[in-house]
Amino acid sequence: MIYRALSTVEYGDIASRIVYEDNHLLVFNKRPGEIVQGDKTGDEPLSDTLKSFIAQRDSKPGQVFMGVPHRLDRPVSGLVVFAKTSKALERLAGMFRDGNVHKTYLAMCCGRPPEDEGMLEDWLSRNEKQNKSYVTSEGREGAKLARLRYRLLRDTDRYHLIEVELLTGRHHQIRCQLSHIGCPIKGDLKYGAPRSNPDGGICLHSWRTVFIHPVRKEEMELSAPVPDSWKVSVTQ
Repeated sequence: MIYRALSTVEYGDIASRIVYEDNHLLVFNKRPGEIVQGDKTGDEPLSDTLKSFIAQRDSKPGQVFMGVPHRLDRPVSGLVVFAKTSKALERLAGMFRDGNVHKTYLAMCCGRPPEDEGMLEDWLSRNEKQNKSYVTSEGREGAKLARLRYRLLRDTDRYHLIEVELLTGRHHQIRCQLSHIGCPIKGDLKYGAPRSNPDGGICLHSWRTVFIHPVRKEEMELSAPVPDSWKVSVTQ
């Protein structure tokens, strides 16, 4: 397979956003608007871009493996884990499926939550045609229980920075549940934000992930800074 040659600028940009890499996996800081895996748009996914990057960097003549054990919505930024071997892909996919990867997100919201911290438990129903989820009642056909913990980190003049610990992995879960309590995410028109962001993304960021390395069995704890466009620092 012949991989696309990356320009010097693109090559440097990709290299600068690799958060962690070894022989088994690669963790990348995705920008809003980038897609993780190919879709109907036909836009080049990060999985293919990273294949080209590795082929170019390592002068690799053969095929590059880049498996996708999970996805991150196109308008969302932050950590994405890729597998560099089929063994790592199988094990990572199982960890994501079984809830053994612990993910913390940051959300810049248009409203302040009713409490500074808490647990949200809702039943969500997905509308395929609208590509949108709704809070519904228990027992409705197709409804799935969604759970997350949140904590208000700080208030700015117009927005509110919220930390979210994702406990289940439902479609648009964070976006839907925060909107339901009056906290639509900045830029997220689909879930009630008053205006879009200039880059077309939303202020939801996959900030920290903790998991057991699929081969070495060591605990991995990785984080990625929020996009510069947020204009806010995040401190512990």
